[in-house]
Amino acid sequence: MSNTAVLDTTSDSTKDIDVTDGKAKLMKWLNMNFRVEITDGRVLIGVFLCTDRDANVILGACSEYLKNSDGETEEPRVLGLVMVPGRHIVSIQIDDTTPPQKYFYDE
Repeated sequence: MSNTAVLDTTSDSTKDIDVTDGKAKLMKWLNMNFRVEITDGRVLIGVFLCTDRDANVILGACSEYLKNSDGETEEPRVLGLVMVPGRHIVSIQIDDTTPPQKYFYDE
Protein backbone atom coordinates (compact mmCIF):
# COMPACT_ATOMS: atom_id res chain seq x y z
CA MET A 1 0.00 0.00 0.00
CA SER A 2 1.41 3.37 -0.93
CA ASN A 3 1.51 6.10 1.70
CA THR A 4 -0.09 8.50 -0.78
CA ALA A 5 -3.36 6.53 -0.91
CA VAL A 6 -4.78 8.53 1.99
CA LEU A 7 -3.87 11.84 0.36
CA ASP A 8 -5.00 10.82 -3.12
CA THR A 9 -8.02 12.75 -4.42
CA THR A 10 -9.13 10.12 -6.94
CA SER A 11 -12.54 8.50 -6.86
CA ASP A 12 -13.78 6.79 -3.68
CA SER A 13 -13.72 3.36 -5.32
CA THR A 14 -9.96 3.65 -5.95
CA LYS A 15 -9.35 4.61 -2.31
CA ASP A 16 -11.38 1.59 -1.12
CA ILE A 17 -9.23 -0.74 -3.22
CA ASP A 18 -5.98 0.68 -1.77
CA VAL A 19 -7.27 0.49 1.82
CA THR A 20 -8.54 -3.06 1.32
CA ASP A 21 -5.17 -4.16 -0.10
CA GLY A 22 -3.38 -2.60 2.87
CA LYS A 23 -5.72 -4.25 5.36
CA ALA A 24 -5.26 -7.62 3.69
CA LYS A 25 -1.48 -7.25 3.84
CA LEU A 26 -1.58 -6.31 7.54
CA MET A 27 -3.92 -9.20 8.35
CA LYS A 28 -1.54 -11.59 6.58
CA TRP A 29 1.31 -10.36 8.82
CA LEU A 30 -0.62 -10.80 12.09
CA ASN A 31 0.99 -13.28 14.51
CA MET A 32 4.21 -13.45 12.47
CA ASN A 33 7.62 -12.86 14.03
CA PHE A 34 8.88 -9.36 13.26
CA ARG A 35 12.36 -7.92 13.64
CA VAL A 36 12.24 -4.19 14.42
CA GLU A 37 15.36 -2.04 14.52
CA ILE A 38 14.96 1.22 16.44
CA THR A 39 16.90 4.49 16.39
CA ASP A 40 19.09 3.76 19.43
CA GLY A 41 20.48 0.60 17.80
CA ARG A 42 18.44 -1.97 19.68
CA VAL A 43 16.75 -4.81 17.81
CA LEU A 44 13.38 -6.10 19.00
CA ILE A 45 12.04 -9.46 17.88
CA GLY A 46 8.47 -10.36 18.71
CA VAL A 47 5.06 -11.37 17.40
CA PHE A 48 3.30 -8.63 15.38
CA LEU A 49 -0.04 -7.92 17.02
CA CYS A 50 -1.18 -4.54 15.67
CA THR A 51 -0.28 -1.12 14.37
CA ASP A 52 -2.02 2.27 14.08
CA ARG A 53 -2.08 5.26 11.77
CA ASP A 54 1.02 6.74 13.46
CA ALA A 55 3.01 3.57 12.60
CA ASN A 56 3.27 2.55 16.26
CA VAL A 57 3.72 -1.22 16.45
CA ILE A 58 2.69 -3.64 19.21
CA LEU A 59 4.85 -6.76 19.59
CA GLY A 60 4.04 -9.66 21.89
CA ALA A 61 6.51 -12.12 23.44
CA CYS A 62 9.22 -9.60 22.56
CA SER A 63 12.95 -9.90 23.24
CA GLU A 64 15.53 -7.12 23.02
CA TYR A 65 18.95 -7.67 21.45
CA LEU A 66 21.87 -5.32 22.11
CA LYS A 67 25.31 -5.23 20.53
CA ASN A 68 28.31 -4.74 22.79
CA SER A 69 31.34 -2.58 21.95
CA ASP A 70 32.91 -5.49 20.02
CA GLY A 71 29.90 -5.67 17.71
CA GLU A 72 28.80 -9.02 19.11
CA THR A 73 25.18 -9.61 20.03
CA GLU A 74 24.58 -10.02 23.75
CA GLU A 75 22.09 -12.38 25.37
CA PRO A 76 18.50 -11.31 24.67
CA ARG A 77 16.47 -9.60 27.36
CA VAL A 78 12.84 -10.74 27.53
CA LEU A 79 10.46 -7.77 27.49
CA GLY A 80 7.04 -9.34 26.87
CA LEU A 81 4.40 -7.00 25.42
CA VAL A 82 5.96 -3.91 23.82
CA MET A 83 4.69 -0.80 22.05
CA VAL A 84 7.30 0.65 19.69
CA PRO A 85 6.65 4.29 18.73
CA GLY A 86 6.62 4.71 14.96
CA ARG A 87 8.98 7.69 15.06
CA HIS A 88 11.70 5.45 16.55
CA ILE A 89 11.44 2.64 13.98
CA VAL A 90 14.34 2.42 11.54
CA SER A 91 13.38 -0.84 9.82
CA ILE A 92 10.89 -3.69 10.10
CA GLN A 93 11.36 -7.17 8.66
CA ILE A 94 9.60 -10.48 8.92
CA ASP A 95 11.94 -12.57 11.07
CA ASP A 96 12.29 -16.10 9.78
CA THR A 97 15.40 -16.90 11.85
CA THR A 98 13.49 -17.55 15.09
CA PRO A 99 10.91 -20.31 15.45
CA PRO A 100 7.30 -19.04 15.29
CA GLN A 101 5.70 -18.44 18.66
CA LYS A 102 2.07 -19.05 19.39
CA TYR A 103 0.85 -15.83 20.98
CA PHE A 104 -2.87 -16.37 20.54
CA TYR A 105 -5.43 -18.90 21.68
CA ASP A 106 -6.36 -21.42 19.01
CA GLU A 107 -8.81 -24.26 19.62
